[in-house]
Formats: sequence, structure tokens, C-alpha cells
Amino acid sequence: MVVLPSSFTGGPRYMHERTQDAMTYVRVHDRPDLFITFTCNPTWKDITDALFSGQKPHDRHDILARIFHIKVKKLMALLTKGKLFGDVRCYMYSVEWQKRGLPQVHILLWLQNRISSNIINNVISAEIPDPEQDPLLYDIIKSNMIHGPCGSLNPNAPCMKENTCSKRYPRKLCRETQPGDDGYPEYKRRSTNNGGFTVRIKGLDLDNHWVVPYNPVLLRTFNCHINVEMCHSVKCIKYICKYVNKGSDQVAFTIENQKDEITMYESGRYISSAEAVWRILSLSIHERYLTVFHLAVHLENGQRVYFTPNNLAEKLNNPTKTTLLAFFELCKTDVFAKTLLYSEVPSYFVFKNNKFQRRKQGRNVDGWPTVKKDDALGRVYTIHPHNTECYYLRMLLHEIRGPTSFSDLKTVNGILHNTFQSACNVLGLLEDDNHWNNTLNEAFLSDSPSKLREQFTVMLVFCQLSDPLTLWDTHKNNLSEDIIRQIDADQEDEAHNKCLIQIEDAVLAVGGQSISNYGLPQPTRTENNFKNIVYQREINYDLNTLTKVVVSNEALLTNEQYNVYSRIMHSIKYDTGKIFFLSAPAGTGKTFLINLLLTKVRSNRSIALAVASSGFAATLLEGGRTAQSAFKLPIDLINIETPMCNIPKQSNIAKVLRDCKFIVWDE
Repeated sequence: MVVLPSSFTGGPRYMHERTQDAMTYVRVHDRPDLFITFTCNPTWKDITDALFSGQKPHDRHDILARIFHIKVKKLMALLTKGKLFGDVRCYMYSVEWQKRGLPQVHILLWLQNRISSNIINNVISAEIPDPEQDPLLYDIIKSNMIHGPCGSLNPNAPCMKENTCSKRYPRKLCRETQPGDDGYPEYKRRSTNNGGFTVRIKGLDLDNHWVVPYNPVLLRTFNCHINVEMCHSVKCIKYICKYVNKGSDQVAFTIENQKDEITMYESGRYISSAEAVWRILSLSIHERYLTVFHLAVHLENGQRVYFTPNNLAEKLNNPTKTTLLAFFELCKTDVFAKTLLYSEVPSYFVFKNNKFQRRKQGRNVDGWPTVKKDDALGRVYTIHPHNTECYYLRMLLHEIRGPTSFSDLKTVNGILHNTFQSACNVLGLLEDDNHWNNTLNEAFLSDSPSKLREQFTVMLVFCQLSDPLTLWDTHKNNLSEDIIRQIDADQEDEAHNKCLIQIEDAVLAVGGQSISNYGLPQPTRTENNFKNIVYQREINYDLNTLTKVVVSNEALLTNEQYNVYSRIMHSIKYDTGKIFFLSAPAGTGKTFLINLLLTKVRSNRSIALAVASSGFAATLLEGGRTAQSAFKLPIDLINIETPMCNIPKQSNIAKVLRDCKFIVWDE
């Protein structure tokens, strides 16, 4: 496994961290106030004056990069030090490149004082100005801030998707600014009958329907496309954070037999000459303020230890302390730290030499004369819910102040709980399982025990149960009812153990984890009850019936079919590991031949898998299944960062694949 770490600028993990950092701003300071898009103008005088005779701006990406970088710094100084919109609480921006190569920057701005609805029109305008009173602004808007036209006026415009403008133009006219349904306000756009003006572009008179929202001061200052939007609702936050940190453009993908994130990154992205120059000049692609300090989270003795052959013994005897372990040590000795949550520590302490030390600079804290507070924010690394105990540990770190150990986190009202999940449940941090309890009670009235076990498996893997153990204790007799009937009534414990074994087999097949990871007791397996259900299904055929089918159908093969049949069976018999592609018109007996091959292999007590890319095609094969089911193929390839088949080495399906002699993949 080759990993492209988060320290690599522009990689998927780097982008994920930037997005999480942006959401930290949202957690602490609520939604951003303004979303600003600032695009390079190749006709700036600074650029044209630097060109040699006969050169065009696109011939000199070095000039474009340098000038735009200077303009971005000037813009950020105007927004922060110049306080154009007021005092800035925090900000972040990201530089990207359009398809035509021009750089643009997306800025998120959090202000100390919110922009109220009665002053929006003083900050953002979406109208064409009076050409006589303000000819400079009129010309800038005509050149840079008119969308399209598109729609019925230009159906072939680049923004048109399925006969609709992807940017939602033309916008509707409004006499006054009002809240919108999509998280952005509907800005004041007067009609020509109500005092609005028009511009003439490409022989068309366009009114305020087509104006991109802007700020007049920024347009006059920079003379380029600067879209300014107010973030009116929390609904738009995730979209903006994802858009600002969406990552590199991709033009290709490949399917490899290994998990190599570097190869995937290199093969999937392209860099325009404009971006290449920006990188060569070492100009920043992302910037942010305030600082976000990342805090580790791990189970006891579960931290990562990095070592080389030379320092192995030293690292084992004296592993480096993580921020979490340093936090526990801090809470043992510092009275003020006992009042803090884990994520609040970076505001008051700096992490230096593997321990937290009080800040020497910052604002004084009331009641604590020796404590200083800075603007730095703390963010605990995200944990996937499938990593159950670590996930609940992270949850407790956001609720319990001043813990001194892992055991301290699991202690509630003087009682030490066995798991972090149990502690979360007692503290009321989790939803109760009453609705799942009612679901199993209702299902027991009509479903068989095997169906109940299937339902319980789905709940364990996908439904994030808050207390699976209590749910098991409540319903274990119903789940084991058919097993209890088969053994003596006084052997309920054995029946429950067998039931747990079947549930664990199903959980391993679906989720790839043992049931102990979900808080259930680990079943005791003996040689008699250690059955691989998936494996048994593939070998549980009547050999006499299969042999009769082979003998009767081999005689029906045509010469061409027999040639294919014999070559494939020769490859299976001598384990040559070949791949055959069978192609023929409909009605020529492909399915007949494939089913005979499957039957022949299975009649020799070997495993043959029959899969198809569609459910309908799978029904035509003997013992057929869909490929997604058989190989655990990921469904959503587009949105998964590193798609891979979820088949653990020790799972039931892994043993089937290791012993399999023949795979048919139809369609």
C-alpha cells in the first residue's frame, strides 16, 4: 500500500484536511459571511505593459502568475487590514485554474459583525449602474460581470446542461433584496420599468436578469470579474467548503491491481502551463487564518509508532507522546487544564517537546492571571464510525473536561464502564435503541429466526446501534428459536453461541469485522461449529445429479462448442491460469456451454463461481450471483477516494476465492 500523505499539497488527503479545517471555523464561528471569487484579467495594464512586442497574455504565464499573486495579496490586505466589510474574524482561500488557464481565487470570509439584511445592498449589488453617473463602473460590469447570455438567447452556451443554465441564469427580478430558498439571498434587481438599466452585448440588450453579484468598490479597484455572495444559510456551508477544497481536476482513471495513491494521483490529474508556472514560482495555493491545530485521537496503546532499523529498540521503550497522551498528563498537573475540553487546549497551550506548555502571548483570561489565550483553534482528527471504540472515544473527548486517562473517560458517576460506547450511552450522548427494539419485536411476530438474524446483522453493520449488547440480551431467545428446538432445552447457552456464530459469519461477509467490534460477546468456535456458510454454499451440490447432467449434455455439444469446452477444461485441470473471452451471436448456445462447464467443475468437488454484471443475467447461470455481491465491488466509484473490494483476508469469501478453480463473469 502506497500512501500519498496529507503533507503533499493538493493531494486528496491534503484537501480532506483543508475541508475539515474549514468546518472547524464553522463549528466555532458559525457560517461564513461572504464568498468571493476573484478572477485574473489578462487585459490588466500591469500585464500588457510587461509583454514584449507581438506577445499575448497567454504567451507569458509567468507574468500572469506574478501579477495575479500580487493582486490577491492586495485584495486580502484590503479585506483584512483595510476592513472593507468590517473586522475579519477568520478567512481562507484557495487558488484554482480555469480551463483556459487563467487563475482565480475563492475566498471565504468570517466577519466580527454580521452583515444584517438592511445593509446587504450597501455591500452587494446585482444591478447595472447608471452609465451617465458612473461610466467607469458601467464599463467594468459590461466587460466582466454579465453572465452569458444563455438559455433561449444562446442554447449552445457552455453553462447549458440539459437545456437549463447550470448557474441558474437568468435570475428573477426583485424590487428589494430578500432571502432565497438555496441559502443565498435574492438580490435587488429592478426591471427597466422600475428604474433598471441595460447593456448591449453581441447585439442584445441585457438587463439585470444577467448581472453577477458584485461589490462596487472591489470592481473599481481591480477591474476584473469579482463575484461577491452573501452566505445567508447554513445549507450552503458544506457546498462552499467542498468547492473551495475540491482538489485537482482529473481527466483519466485506471483500474490497477494494487492500492497506490501516488500512481492514482499522477494518472488522474493534469496541470496546465499556468498552474505549472505558479508551482515553479513556489506561490501559495491555499492560505487561511486562524491557525487550526490538529489533535490526535487513538485507543490506549493504539498510537502509531514510526521507527527505522536503527532506532527500533529506543522507539519501543520510549515511544513519542501524542497530543492525546500529553493532554492526559497536562490535566494531572494543571488546574486550569482540568476545565478544558481536548479541542480547546490549543487556544491556551502550545505543543512543544511532546508536551503542552502555557502560552506566553495572547489575551488575559478572567480569573486566571497566568493564563493567556490565542486565536488558534483545535480540531480532533475525524474517525469513521466503523472504528467503533475510537469513534466513541472521540465523542467523549468533546464532552468530558479535563480527563487524566483513558479509564477516566470511561468512568461515569464513579462507575468504570467496559467500553467507551457504554460510557457514551450512560451520558445520554447516543440515541436509544427503542425503535430497533420495537422493530425486532414486530418482526418476531411474522418472520423466521433466520430472517431475524439477517435483520439483526444489517442493524449491527449499518445502523450504528447505541447498545447492541442490551439488544442481543433482550432478543437472543427469539434469534435462536430454531436452534433451541434442535437441542436440549437446558442447553440454551450453546444455542446462543451457535446463533452468535451465524450472526458473526453474516457480519464478516457484509461488514468485514468481528461482532466483538460491535460490542457483542465473541462466540466460542469448535471444530464442529466452525462452518463457513459461504464456502458450504459453493460445495453443497448433489454430485450424482451433476455427473448425470454432464454425461447427458456433453454429447449435445457441437464441434465448435466442444473445442471451447475441452480447452477450458484443460486449463482448469492443469491449473494454467488462463483467461478466455467467449463471444458469439444470441441463440448459439453460450449459456448452455457455460452452465455445462460450471456443472463439470462442481461435479469434481471443486468450486466454480458464476457471476454476472446484472441481476437478470445472473439468473440464467447455475448458482449465479451479481458481481457486486460475489466480489464486494464498490458501487459508487466516482465519489469513493480509493475504491477497492471489501474482502478481508480471513473472511469466508476470501477462502472461497482462494480455493476457486473457475470463475464465469457474464455480461
